[in-house]
Amino acid sequence: MNLILLTFNDFTGSDRVSLTGRRHVHIKNVLKAGPGDRVVCGMLNANMGFAVILHIDDKKVDMAVTLNQAPPAPLPATLVLALPRPKMLKRIIQSVTSLGVKNIYLVNSWRVEKSFWQSPVLTDEKLCEYALLGLEQAKDTKMPGIHKKRFFAGFVKQELPKIAKGCRCIMAHPKTHNPCPGGVNQQVVLAVGPEGGWIDLEVKTFEDTGFVPYSIGSRILTVETAVTFLLSRLFM
Repeated sequence: MNLILLTFNDFTGSDRVSLTGRRHVHIKNVLKAGPGDRVVCGMLNANMGFAVILHIDDKKVDMAVTLNQAPPAPLPATLVLALPRPKMLKRIIQSVTSLGVKNIYLVNSWRVEKSFWQSPVLTDEKLCEYALLGLEQAKDTKMPGIHKKRFFAGFVKQELPKIAKGCRCIMAHPKTHNPCPGGVNQQVVLAVGPEGGWIDLEVKTFEDTGFVPYSIGSRILTVETAVTFLLSRLFM
């Protein structure tokens, strides 16, 4: 936790907060901070800054907060991701949030198991929890939008053209020899398929929407690794 994220419910005054639970434990036991010490903090979906500890005990920590810094710029990428395995989803959401992706669309695919859509990790509460971990890691405050789209054709044909307007549209596809570009200096919509990749009909549907298939080489990567690799290659 490199940033203590605050919400309106934490405030006891205009510039005073009182924290209990996980954040209090982190400040007390991990940071080992005491009265007079500063910790990095930020308001969810607003500015960042610092907090000075006024009082801390075994139950809570009281702090004076100064929020005078803008959060880091978002990554100019929208991620369209075939719904991965539940255990992998948590790590991917945390990872791409820490990289600065602010729009994530979880979509269906022929190779996505139906049971994935019933997983408890797909609840809004859990997805928010995973994204918060990514924000805390990267010292960011802006929560990404995470959208669940269960009907592939309807989303790609009807909604995605509006989302992708004016963007460079890139589809990860292992069956092409077209190498993925690097150092892209524009807004990108990146589509990453499930384990095994998009089926041919899905590839054609993306191509009809303006997406160009690109490869990341001959190595077979997990979805989790491929997403991080692609975002790093495109922007880092």
